[in-house]
Amino acid sequence: MGKGLKVAFQGERGAYSEQAALDLFGPAIELMPCATFDEVFACVEEGRCDRGVIPVENSLAGSIHRNYDLLLQHDLYIVAEHNLRISHCLIAHPGVTLADIRRVYSHPAALAQCEESLRQLGPGIEVVAALDTAGSVKLIKEQGLLDAAAIASERAAEIYGMAILKREMEDETANYTRFIALSRESVTPEGEAKTSLAFAGQNEPGLLFRCLSAFALRNIDLTKIESRPLRGVPWEYVFYLDFAGSMSEERCRRAIEHLKEMATFVRVFGSYPRAKAAWVEG
Repeated sequence: MGKGLKVAFQGERGAYSEQAALDLFGPAIELMPCATFDEVFACVEEGRCDRGVIPVENSLAGSIHRNYDLLLQHDLYIVAEHNLRISHCLIAHPGVTLADIRRVYSHPAALAQCEESLRQLGPGIEVVAALDTAGSVKLIKEQGLLDAAAIASERAAEIYGMAILKREMEDETANYTRFIALSRESVTPEGEAKTSLAFAGQNEPGLLFRCLSAFALRNIDLTKIESRPLRGVPWEYVFYLDFAGSMSEERCRRAIEHLKEMATFVRVFGSYPRAKAAWVEG
């Protein structure tokens, strides 16, 4: 599975995005770390890699708005999704103890998910925001910081040869991030599917109600709806929508055609296999 596939992700080796890529496409893929989400999109669009894996929402922190904006800016398709359980570890140099720690580095989202656990480490702990979780582990290793720790994945500790001081740092165990895979070509999913799209229309009373009725009339389950500001047009918005179903189904195609009659803009990002609800299955 995935042999010869080159997959881009944001962050250093050991990032949660890397784990999502491995879960989606298997251990035989060639991994391509990128500094930013913008670079991931560009690598796929320009053909420097076959797929890109990015996070789009977290069950605690909500949507990652930058990636929704980038979906509109690039001509790519969503071809898969994955729900990854996020479990944070407190990581430091081998031999360092909790009593030695004076600073904790990580991505702001990870730090926010571990606020109570960080408070329990004691007063005087400095929290330092960094570009990503795994990069924080790499930072304290390369700089030899013996009074610092990082919050990141267990995999990051293994990759950089560091020690885990404490597991399950997250304040809420039901902590999942939804990742999507990007491609230059669309797919036709088999079995249970999901479709993602964006639409906009003239701001007038009842617009959103009428647009959503295109799906309600056909008994199509909407799994997510989000609004984002329309760039260059103050106080106008683009709506992002996920629904259960595939563009290979007639009822879904008819819903989109109905939506186009009411909206001024519709962009379908693709249909793809629907990820399993890991939090239900355990």
